[in-house]
Amino acid sequence: MTILTVDFGSTFTKGALLGDDGTVLATGSTPTTGTGPRSGAGRRAAVGDILDGYRSLRAQLAVPDDATVRACSSAGGGLRLAVVGYERTVTAEAGHRVGLSAGAKVVHVAAGELTAGDAAAVRGARPDIVLLVGGTDGGNRDVLLHNAGRLARAEIGGSGAHAVPVVVAGNVEARQEAAALLATTGRPTVLADNVLPQIGVIAPDSARAAIREAFLHHVIGGKGLSQDPAFAAMVEAATPDAVLRGVEVLASVAGGGDVLVVDIGGATTDVYSCLTPEGEDASLRKDVVAPLWHARTVEGDLGMRWNAQHVVEAAAAEHLLDTVADRAAVTAYAARVHEQPGSLPADDRERGLDLELARLAALVAVRRHARPSQPSESPRPLANVTALVGSGGVLRHADAAGRDHVLGAVLADHAGGWKVPRAAHARVDTAYLLFAVGLLAADPETAGIAPTLATHLL
Repeated sequence: MTILTVDFGSTFTKGALLGDDGTVLATGSTPTTGTGPRSGAGRRAAVGDILDGYRSLRAQLAVPDDATVRACSSAGGGLRLAVVGYERTVTAEAGHRVGLSAGAKVVHVAAGELTAGDAAAVRGARPDIVLLVGGTDGGNRDVLLHNAGRLARAEIGGSGAHAVPVVVAGNVEARQEAAALLATTGRPTVLADNVLPQIGVIAPDSARAAIREAFLHHVIGGKGLSQDPAFAAMVEAATPDAVLRGVEVLASVAGGGDVLVVDIGGATTDVYSCLTPEGEDASLRKDVVAPLWHARTVEGDLGMRWNAQHVVEAAAAEHLLDTVADRAAVTAYAARVHEQPGSLPADDRERGLDLELARLAALVAVRRHARPSQPSESPRPLANVTALVGSGGVLRHADAAGRDHVLGAVLADHAGGWKVPRAAHARVDTAYLLFAVGLLAADPETAGIAPTLATHLL
């Protein structure tokens, strides 16, 4: 059996052709078709069909006609999620964390009983899915039911079956009643277990699966990326969801150590971690919302192109510009690529500036990932990280010294507010395989070869 794994990205469609023993036969990429420039509303206008680029990728990799295909997608803006909860620092925060772990970009968080204005704000965020949470099991049910009724009447997306779906993952004792309220206007609804069944406990798996289900059945085919139903049938997950699963597999073969992944992109910098808590962390209950040990954060203001100026601003706030040798040159370079996001480094000097920008983005993103969301909570323990994996074009195209400049800074960041990793090795996912590992792991037929593929990253 030959397996083609595909990631439909907003800019490039990437592929890895694999043998049934986990051997990497070929990898490649091609510009993603079917998505054009962003409109004023932030959407991408349809240009052609996304499968045009996919067919080009198949030809490039010489994929056999009978190859099995596994695919994920973040094209068309990826998965946009709004979270509606009871209290901002409790159930809404739990929903926020679970949404990120499910591969979503959380575009809005609302808490308390929604007003008409609040519902309008949710609509204005243009979510693909709404995650409705609230109340511990057996706890408050009034806010969940009020918000279900408000969301049923709100004009979010289309109407009836074409409306934005709602995933209900709050107080299980009020779940069916909430679903009945949503059903009065025909809004698509997926039920899940409570993300916060009791204070100090967070349970992401059921909601994560429900978000994936809603994404596949109600969202991926509705972005106008392809008129061919084969595209919607092919996609199995949002790309970040697949990558997090890949990180989990990587952690399982990393010799018992923890894993940290930093993906530096043109628009965002994503950080994934898979940690095994020990000591006091293993029985942590002092936090109102317990940490997710398998987690992802998205820093929407830290991008190598679309948000390059914001990287410099964030680095200044973290007092990181003091470590930059030529501060003026980095600032000027960031301003230029921010205005010209399609630009690439023209010479060694610009490649150095690009790497310095990447170093700043990685440092700020990991600090945000590890820091607690509330002052009373604990930082994410990174001391036992043994594998730091870098991803993103800037790292894949850098030489060994450039990669060490970026990732070595993360491993030696003593000012972050936590114990730095004691014995970590840095690697770069040069072939872009993490998403493929996650896709293989999700299918029982291919799960057995996912660990073999993951070893290419160690």
